[in-house]
Amino acid sequence: MSGKLFIVGTPIGNLDDISKRAIDTLNSVDFIACEDTRVTIKLLNHFGIKKKLVSFHEFSPKEKEEKIIHELKSGKKIALVSDAGMPLISDPGYELVRRCIEEGIDVTVVPGPSAFVCALVLSGQNTYSFVFEGFLPKNKRAKREKLESLKYEKRTLIFYEAPHKLLDTLSQMAEIFGEEREISIVKEITKVHESVMLTNLSKAIEFFKQNPPKGEYVLVVRGYEDAKEKEQENNIELIREKLNEKLLQGFSKKEAARMVADELKLPKNKVYKIMVESNEFK
Repeated sequence: MSGKLFIVGTPIGNLDDISKRAIDTLNSVDFIACEDTRVTIKLLNHFGIKKKLVSFHEFSPKEKEEKIIHELKSGKKIALVSDAGMPLISDPGYELVRRCIEEGIDVTVVPGPSAFVCALVLSGQNTYSFVFEGFLPKNKRAKREKLESLKYEKRTLIFYEAPHKLLDTLSQMAEIFGEEREISIVKEITKVHESVMLTNLSKAIEFFKQNPPKGEYVLVVRGYEDAKEKEQENNIELIREKLNEKLLQGFSKKEAARMVADELKLPKNKVYKIMVESNEFK
């Protein structure tokens, strides 16, 4: 009978954020596969959990994955954790999960915090649609190519960045995205000195030139906005406001459309079409 793999989320800073289910799971498994045993042992000691730890990370040899698969097939229950947050995010460990699915081994998740989600909701940026890119490539050329490919991405962009690379990344973003592109810089999430800086790329660069970066950062960048599209959206909103004013004054829809078209010097059919397509006028 096959065992079961538990993907367990752990705190990203504040240890009180661990769930009861996560503690129960870590207590119940046969052993824990972790990114760094030195980090995970601190978590286990804090909660009085005594379990065997096995290191499993992106540099682990293929034999480690085979060993875990073998143990699962023999009926063992294994927890997979990262140093902080949800395992497999910005991590190649997904290959282990894929193997389990392909070979009929049960896999479940014990949810926990994730830094990029927490940063997004703290950022003040658009949360309806976003792209998580994780860490940018280490290679300079590859890093620039990645940023170039995202220049016209309209969704909110989320990146992880280390302190010693922050200024270079912000500078490249300013060059490619434009100095006025808005950015939220989030650090120390769930910790005592948690902070969010809402600014633009130019001002962020100047700030970190005066204040050397410390700690890990999550960068939440506003998506690309086409000036013409934005102007058109603003125009449509203005037309709707004017139409609503006329209707409240007692004019018919046809009369309101004609009057607004004349006032804004727009084609009458364009104004009438906006009225017909807007739910507020039905």
